[in-house]
Amino acid sequence: MSQIALPLVWPADPRDDEFLVSPSNERAVHTLDRWATWPVMTALLVGPRKSGRSLLARIFAAKSGGTIIDDAPSRPDTELFHEWNRAQEQRRPLLLVADVAPPDWEVQLPDLCSRLAATPLAQIGPPDDALMRALLEREFGRRSLDARPDLIDWLLTRIERSHLAVIRCVDALDQEVMERRKRLSIPLARTALANAALITTPPEP
Repeated sequence: MSQIALPLVWPADPRDDEFLVSPSNERAVHTLDRWATWPVMTALLVGPRKSGRSLLARIFAAKSGGTIIDDAPSRPDTELFHEWNRAQEQRRPLLLVADVAPPDWEVQLPDLCSRLAATPLAQIGPPDDALMRALLEREFGRRSLDARPDLIDWLLTRIERSHLAVIRCVDALDQEVMERRKRLSIPLARTALANAALITTPPEP
Protein backbone atom coordinates (compact mmCIF):
# COMPACT_ATOMS: atom_id res chain seq x y z
CA MET A 1 0.00 0.00 0.00
CA SER A 2 1.32 3.43 -0.88
CA GLN A 3 1.98 5.71 2.04
CA ILE A 4 1.10 9.38 2.43
CA ALA A 5 3.85 11.21 4.29
CA LEU A 6 1.43 13.42 6.19
CA PRO A 7 -2.35 13.24 6.28
CA LEU A 8 -4.14 15.57 3.93
CA VAL A 9 -7.04 17.75 4.94
CA TRP A 10 -10.31 17.09 3.14
CA PRO A 11 -11.98 19.19 1.92
CA ALA A 12 -9.30 21.74 1.10
CA ASP A 13 -11.59 24.73 1.58
CA PRO A 14 -10.59 26.21 4.99
CA ARG A 15 -14.17 27.27 5.60
CA ASP A 16 -15.14 23.60 5.88
CA ASP A 17 -14.62 21.41 8.92
CA GLU A 18 -11.30 19.58 8.92
CA PHE A 19 -11.15 15.86 8.27
CA LEU A 20 -7.68 14.35 8.16
CA VAL A 21 -7.17 11.92 5.28
CA SER A 22 -4.59 9.12 5.31
CA PRO A 23 -4.37 5.63 3.79
CA SER A 24 -6.62 4.33 6.57
CA ASN A 25 -9.62 6.35 5.40
CA GLU A 26 -8.86 7.67 1.91
CA ARG A 27 -11.02 5.02 0.20
CA ALA A 28 -14.00 6.08 2.29
CA VAL A 29 -13.41 9.72 1.35
CA HIS A 30 -13.04 8.77 -2.32
CA THR A 31 -16.30 6.81 -2.24
CA LEU A 32 -18.24 9.70 -0.73
CA ASP A 33 -16.60 12.28 -2.97
CA ARG A 34 -17.77 10.33 -6.04
CA TRP A 35 -21.37 9.84 -4.93
CA ALA A 36 -22.66 10.55 -8.43
CA THR A 37 -21.15 7.24 -9.60
CA TRP A 38 -22.84 5.10 -6.94
CA PRO A 39 -24.90 2.25 -8.43
CA VAL A 40 -27.72 3.25 -6.05
CA MET A 41 -28.41 6.56 -4.31
CA THR A 42 -27.42 5.21 -0.88
CA ALA A 43 -24.10 4.35 0.75
CA LEU A 44 -23.07 2.96 4.12
CA LEU A 45 -20.29 4.68 6.09
CA VAL A 46 -18.80 2.57 8.87
CA GLY A 47 -15.92 3.19 11.23
CA PRO A 48 -14.78 3.00 14.84
CA ARG A 49 -15.77 5.49 17.52
CA LYS A 50 -14.08 8.92 17.33
CA SER A 51 -12.90 8.17 13.78
CA GLY A 52 -14.58 11.30 12.43
CA ARG A 53 -17.32 9.39 10.65
CA SER A 54 -20.08 11.81 11.71
CA LEU A 55 -17.98 14.79 10.65
CA LEU A 56 -17.24 13.13 7.33
CA ALA A 57 -20.96 12.46 6.89
CA ARG A 58 -21.81 16.12 7.55
CA ILE A 59 -19.22 17.28 5.03
CA PHE A 60 -20.66 14.83 2.52
CA ALA A 61 -24.20 16.12 3.09
CA ALA A 62 -23.10 19.75 2.71
CA LYS A 63 -21.29 19.02 -0.58
CA SER A 64 -23.79 16.64 -2.15
CA GLY A 65 -27.07 18.05 -0.89
CA GLY A 66 -27.85 14.58 0.42
CA THR A 67 -29.20 13.38 3.74
CA ILE A 68 -27.56 11.36 6.50
CA ILE A 69 -28.86 8.97 9.13
CA ASP A 70 -26.33 8.74 11.96
CA ASP A 71 -26.28 5.61 14.14
CA ALA A 72 -28.47 3.89 11.56
CA PRO A 73 -28.69 0.53 13.42
CA SER A 74 -30.60 2.27 16.23
CA ARG A 75 -33.42 3.12 13.81
CA PRO A 76 -36.24 0.70 12.97
CA ASP A 77 -35.59 -1.46 9.93
CA THR A 78 -38.83 -0.32 8.33
CA GLU A 79 -37.79 3.34 8.62
CA LEU A 80 -34.44 2.65 6.95
CA PHE A 81 -36.17 0.59 4.26
CA HIS A 82 -38.47 3.49 3.36
CA GLU A 83 -35.64 6.03 3.47
CA TRP A 84 -33.55 3.84 1.17
CA ASN A 85 -36.43 3.64 -1.31
CA ARG A 86 -37.12 7.38 -1.06
CA ALA A 87 -33.52 8.18 -1.92
CA GLN A 88 -33.83 6.20 -5.14
CA GLU A 89 -37.16 7.80 -6.06
CA GLN A 90 -35.94 11.35 -5.42
CA ARG A 91 -32.43 10.73 -6.78
CA ARG A 92 -31.06 12.37 -3.65
CA PRO A 93 -28.07 10.63 -2.01
CA LEU A 94 -28.55 9.05 1.40
CA LEU A 95 -25.71 8.12 3.73
CA LEU A 96 -26.24 5.60 6.53
CA VAL A 97 -23.66 5.79 9.34
CA ALA A 98 -22.92 2.80 11.56
CA ASP A 99 -20.25 1.10 13.66
CA VAL A 100 -20.20 -1.96 11.44
CA ALA A 101 -21.76 -3.25 8.24
CA PRO A 102 -24.01 -6.30 7.83
CA PRO A 103 -23.77 -9.12 8.79
CA ASP A 104 -22.17 -7.73 11.97
CA TRP A 105 -25.02 -5.23 11.95
CA GLU A 106 -27.89 -7.67 12.36
CA VAL A 107 -30.69 -6.54 10.07
CA GLN A 108 -33.98 -8.34 10.66
CA LEU A 109 -36.03 -7.10 7.69
CA PRO A 110 -35.18 -9.21 4.59
CA ASP A 111 -36.07 -6.42 2.15
CA LEU A 112 -33.71 -3.99 3.92
CA CYS A 113 -31.01 -6.65 4.09
CA SER A 114 -31.14 -7.16 0.31
CA ARG A 115 -30.97 -3.40 -0.30
CA LEU A 116 -27.98 -2.96 2.00
CA ALA A 117 -26.25 -5.79 0.16
CA ALA A 118 -26.44 -3.65 -2.98
CA THR A 119 -25.29 -0.49 -1.18
CA PRO A 120 -21.73 0.84 -1.62
CA LEU A 121 -19.60 0.61 1.52
CA ALA A 122 -17.29 3.39 2.69
CA GLN A 123 -15.17 2.05 5.54
CA ILE A 124 -12.85 3.93 7.89
CA GLY A 125 -10.11 1.66 9.19
CA PRO A 126 -7.89 1.90 12.29
CA PRO A 127 -5.52 4.89 12.08
CA ASP A 128 -2.16 4.33 10.42
CA ASP A 129 1.14 5.82 11.60
CA ALA A 130 0.73 9.12 9.77
CA LEU A 131 -2.81 9.65 11.01
CA MET A 132 -1.97 8.66 14.60
CA ARG A 133 0.77 11.28 14.67
CA ALA A 134 -1.44 13.95 13.13
CA LEU A 135 -4.30 13.19 15.53
CA LEU A 136 -2.02 13.40 18.56
CA GLU A 137 -0.53 16.69 17.36
CA ARG A 138 -3.98 18.13 16.72
CA GLU A 139 -5.41 17.08 20.08
CA PHE A 140 -2.41 18.43 21.98
CA GLY A 141 -2.67 21.65 20.01
CA ARG A 142 -6.35 22.06 20.81
CA ARG A 143 -5.47 21.90 24.50
CA SER A 144 -2.45 24.21 24.11
CA LEU A 145 -0.13 21.47 25.39
CA ASP A 146 3.52 21.59 24.33
CA ALA A 147 3.98 18.01 23.12
CA ARG A 148 7.46 17.73 21.66
CA PRO A 149 8.35 15.33 18.82
CA ASP A 150 10.17 12.90 21.12
CA LEU A 151 7.03 12.55 23.26
CA ILE A 152 4.87 11.95 20.19
CA ASP A 153 7.31 9.28 19.01
CA TRP A 154 7.22 7.64 22.45
CA LEU A 155 3.42 7.62 22.53
CA LEU A 156 3.13 6.12 19.06
CA THR A 157 4.91 2.96 20.18
CA ARG A 158 2.88 2.51 23.36
CA ILE A 159 -0.76 3.54 23.11
CA GLU A 160 -3.47 1.49 21.46
CA ARG A 161 -3.78 2.22 17.76
CA SER A 162 -7.26 3.65 17.70
CA HIS A 163 -8.95 7.03 17.37
CA LEU A 164 -10.53 6.65 20.80
CA ALA A 165 -7.18 5.87 22.43
CA VAL A 166 -5.75 9.14 21.12
CA ILE A 167 -8.55 11.13 22.78
CA ARG A 168 -8.25 9.23 26.07
CA CYS A 169 -4.47 9.58 26.12
CA VAL A 170 -4.48 13.33 25.54
CA ASP A 171 -7.31 13.81 28.04
CA ALA A 172 -5.31 11.93 30.71
CA LEU A 173 -2.15 13.93 30.03
CA ASP A 174 -4.04 17.22 30.00
CA GLN A 175 -5.51 16.37 33.41
CA GLU A 176 -2.10 15.33 34.77
CA VAL A 177 -0.44 18.54 33.61
CA MET A 178 -3.16 20.66 35.21
CA GLU A 179 -3.08 18.79 38.52
CA ARG A 180 0.69 18.57 38.89
CA ARG A 181 1.48 21.90 37.20
CA LYS A 182 4.45 20.36 35.43
CA ARG A 183 5.68 20.46 31.86
CA LEU A 184 4.53 17.65 29.62
CA SER A 185 7.34 15.09 29.37
CA ILE A 186 7.96 11.40 28.75
CA PRO A 187 8.40 10.58 32.48
CA LEU A 188 5.14 12.37 33.29
CA ALA A 189 3.37 10.60 30.43
CA ARG A 190 4.78 7.21 31.50
CA THR A 191 3.38 7.58 35.01
CA ALA A 192 0.04 9.10 34.03
CA LEU A 193 -0.75 6.63 31.26
CA ALA A 194 0.37 3.60 33.27
CA ASN A 195 -1.88 4.66 36.13
CA ALA A 196 -4.77 5.11 33.69
CA ALA A 197 -4.02 1.74 32.02
CA LEU A 198 -3.62 3.48 28.66
CA ILE A 199 -0.24 2.13 27.62
CA THR A 200 0.21 -1.40 26.34
CA THR A 201 3.62 -2.01 27.90
CA PRO A 202 4.57 -1.98 31.60
CA PRO A 203 5.95 1.27 33.02
CA GLU A 204 9.65 1.64 32.35
CA PRO A 205 12.07 1.87 35.32
